Amino acid sequence: MTKSLFSEFNDVSAKQWKQKIQFDLQGADYSKLIWKSNEGIDVKPFYHADDFEFLPEISNTKASQWKICQSIYVAQVEKSNAMAIDAINRGAESIFFIIPSEDISIEELLRNIDLASVTVHIKPLFLSEVFTNKLMAISSRSLSGAEVKPKIYIETDVIGNLAKTGNWFKSLNHDFQQFESIVKSTKSFSIDMSLYQNAGANMVQQLAYGLAHANEYLNQLHNTVIARNEIEPAQSGAEVWQSFYFNFNVSIGTNYFFEIAKLRALRKLWKTLADEYNANTNCHIFATPSKRNKTLYDYNTNMLRTTTECMSAILGGANTICNMPYDAIFHKTNTFGERIARNQLLILKHESYFDVVDNPADGAYYIESLTNQLAEKALILFKDIESQGGFLKQLKNGIIQKKIKESAAKEQEQFNNKETVLVGTNKHQNPDDRIKNELELYPFVKTNPRKTLIEPIIEKRLAESLEQKRLKHEH
Repeated sequence: MTKSLFSEFNDVSAKQWKQKIQFDLQGADYSKLIWKSNEGIDVKPFYHADDFEFLPEISNTKASQWKICQSIYVAQVEKSNAMAIDAINRGAESIFFIIPSEDISIEELLRNIDLASVTVHIKPLFLSEVFTNKLMAISSRSLSGAEVKPKIYIETDVIGNLAKTGNWFKSLNHDFQQFESIVKSTKSFSIDMSLYQNAGANMVQQLAYGLAHANEYLNQLHNTVIARNEIEPAQSGAEVWQSFYFNFNVSIGTNYFFEIAKLRALRKLWKTLADEYNANTNCHIFATPSKRNKTLYDYNTNMLRTTTECMSAILGGANTICNMPYDAIFHKTNTFGERIARNQLLILKHESYFDVVDNPADGAYYIESLTNQLAEKALILFKDIESQGGFLKQLKNGIIQKKIKESAAKEQEQFNNKETVLVGTNKHQNPDDRIKNELELYPFVKTNPRKTLIEPIIEKRLAESLEQKRLKHEH
């Protein structure tokens, strides 16, 4: 077939569409159909090819290759190992271990896990070159005499720890010395952008802060281990950078199309930054649902929220998706909650065919426009941060924290005024709903006064104050 589909129809310009809409409005103001997002983006009632000087290029994102991940906090090695194996048998393709102590035996933790087919992400809540070396020794081994090596990634983020806790692990010099040693072994590092989203940063801030956060590492490493050629002496600095693995942990909210665009914008921004260092322009995006919109009351609605959030992550091109159980904010880890969270992803992959199309968002004018605008606004903010001394300096001066608080306060006011709706919480409440006897975990911001080097960035859910009032009146 050489004839284009619908070629018998005449083209309709954006101007003609707008005139038709204005006619149908019968005198009503067209501008009322335009709404402004918290990122300062004017969202139009329709989008058209005329909005683009050049039509969008086809992306190289392989959205069909996303992996289902299971998160496991390692309190007891044997139990965590059994949980991982069970999760894999039930459909998990990747495991995310959160490790609180370097006394944990990696060999026992990974026992009987098929490392040839299962990707393992490890997030230590400490900083240890010795622990990393043990891990890399396992990762460097070929499996069963074959050339296949296990895919084990360690997520090191010393600046992320500073932002979240307000303190270095020990000190700036110690942490960066350890960080450089770990990077020399792993040729990788991780950026925790989820903290910014869960604390209330808007999407432009999340992208700009994530990029500036990453640039602190790129700049430091470029001036030290890369400049001194300490990783692969036989290779040039550019060749070493090309072999690096860069990971971004990102939280996804329920603004469906914006969240798709956010991940696509992140890849555009990362490519722009990585090109400046001749680094690997591909990054790994590890996505999890946001905590910010999750609720205690009418908690089953959390399943609906996480489903749309996971869909945004898939369509946006996330590589690994780790769903959040609907009861994670108030129940301890339990088999039912974990199973439901995993099954949500299995249904999306195997029943909804979200593993079939590689570039599902390509060519959607709305998403393309949002992607470009988010990327442009984030790049402007990133350049401003760099001109003011960089991310770390602004973090130490409290500027990042102040901006996030301002954004969070705006979002909180929208929630309080019911402009932002969480069904079952600030609208359509069930007055007979009771939760007090269900609480196994403290679901609110914990106040623990302590001395910190900087003000930490605090994660907080939108519904916390309202829920605390309702809890007081439960009987």
